[in-house]
Amino acid sequence: MIIVIRPDASKEQLTLFKAALEERYNVTVNTWVGVESTVLGLIGDTVQIDEDWVNAQEFVESVKRVQEPYKKANRKFHPDNTVIELPTGQKIGDGSLYIMAGPCSVETEEQINYVARRVKAAGASFLRGGAFKPRTSPYSFQGLKAEGLDLLKGARKETGLPIVTEIMRTSHIDMFESVDIIQVGARNMQNFELLKELGKINKPILLKRGLSSTIEEWIMSAEYIMAGGNEQVILCERGIRTYETATRNTLDLSAVPIIKKLSHLPVIVDPSHATGKAWLVEQMSLAAVAAGADGLMIEVHNDPKHALSDGAQSLTPDQFDRAAKKIFALKKAYDEIVNEQD
Repeated sequence: MIIVIRPDASKEQLTLFKAALEERYNVTVNTWVGVESTVLGLIGDTVQIDEDWVNAQEFVESVKRVQEPYKKANRKFHPDNTVIELPTGQKIGDGSLYIMAGPCSVETEEQINYVARRVKAAGASFLRGGAFKPRTSPYSFQGLKAEGLDLLKGARKETGLPIVTEIMRTSHIDMFESVDIIQVGARNMQNFELLKELGKINKPILLKRGLSSTIEEWIMSAEYIMAGGNEQVILCERGIRTYETATRNTLDLSAVPIIKKLSHLPVIVDPSHATGKAWLVEQMSLAAVAAGADGLMIEVHNDPKHALSDGAQSLTPDQFDRAAKKIFALKKAYDEIVNEQD
C-alpha cells in the first residue's frame, strides 16, 4: 500500500501516523521524501487496513494499493529517480550518460592499462573488465581471478577510472572491497544468497538481466539487494535468449522505458553481450541512448582477434573512439529535444 502525504503535513503528524499504522496493523512503514510530496510505503499484510480511516486523516493526499510484488524498487513508492553517486563524482541516474568500457577479460598489465588509457581518452567514465569469468564451457578461459583484480586496481591508479567487475560467489565479497561497482552477471541474477549478502554492503551493485528472465523477475532480484539495506542498484539490460539466431541474444530495448516506468532505479545497456557482434555495437548503443538509457557497457579490446574471451563482440580502441563521438553527439541532441518539449 502507498500513502501520499500532503506537503504541508508536520513532522509530528507524520511520526504519530506512522506509529499508529505500525501498531494497528503490524506493518513496516518506509518513508520516501520527494521534491513535491512524502510517500509512505507499507510492507506486510495490508488487506486489513481501513482505507477510510487512512483517508480521513487531513494530511493524507491519496491511498493506493500496490499489485506488484516488489516494493523498494517500485516507482510508486519512490517517485523520484534514484541517483547513485560515486566518490569520484559520477552520478548515475541524474540524466547524464556514462560509458563503462574495457575488455571482457583482463589478460595482462599492458593490455588493461593500454585499453584503460584509450577508453578514458574517448570519453568513458568507468573501466570494466573481467577478473572472474563465468563461461559456458569448463575448458574456456576462466579469468586471472585475484591477479586480475590487482591489474584492474593498477589501471585505476594510472587513469583514475573507477572499476567495474563481476563477482561470482559470496566468499569473494571481501576481495571486492576496493572495487567501485560490483557486477552481478546474468547467470547469477537469481543467486539469491549472493544477492542477500550484497544487500549488506555499502557499494553500488550492477545487476545484469538473466538470460531468460522477465522484467518482473529482474526487478525482484534487485529487491533482494535493496531489502538487505543496499539501495545502490543499477540495472543492466544485456539481451535475452529468444528463438532468433542472427545475434548472440536479443537486445530488449523496450526494457529501458518499461523499467523507468515501473522502477526508480537507473538502467544501462550492454550491446556487446546482447548482439555478440562488434559491427552491431555502435548502432545498438545509439538506439539505447534514444531509448533513454542512463549508460552503456561496451567491450573494448586492443586485439580482438586474439582475445581470450568474447573477441567477436569487442571493439578496437579506434572503433570505440568513433562510436563514442557519435554516442555523445546523439545524447546531446536527444537532451536538446527533450528540453525543448519540456
